[in-house]
Amino acid sequence: MTAKKIALAVNDTRGLEGEMSMHFGRCPAYVVARVDGGNRLEGIEVVENPYYGSHEPGQVPAFIKSLGVDAMIAGGMGPRAIDMFHGFGIDVVTGVGGNVGNVLQAYLEGRISGASGCAHDHDHDHDHGCGA
Repeated sequence: MTAKKIALAVNDTRGLEGEMSMHFGRCPAYVVARVDGGNRLEGIEVVENPYYGSHEPGQVPAFIKSLGVDAMIAGGMGPRAIDMFHGFGIDVVTGVGGNVGNVLQAYLEGRISGASGCAHDHDHDHDHGCGA
């Protein structure tokens, strides 16, 4: 396994003590976690969302890619945005909420995975955790 960076869309700047955001682009900040090859946390940084309040489609995925992120975790995301992240080689996990540290730990332990735009009109088959 190789080291990686994981971005989490958050509602505040409290780091691992903060709360997840329900939308990847309409959040004020991201927690970017660095993990080693054994999925152990090496450190985090809180990065402000430069597009908070008004973003054009594609800006946030490109910004997250510029941070060197390998996985994006958020409460919700549309199918077009999921496709954009995947186009950048970034894995996406949606349908999660609550404490940032708990969500990150669950991801690192393999207890959460998958993404869905949660429009519930998709015809693909995977576990996406939004209750559909």
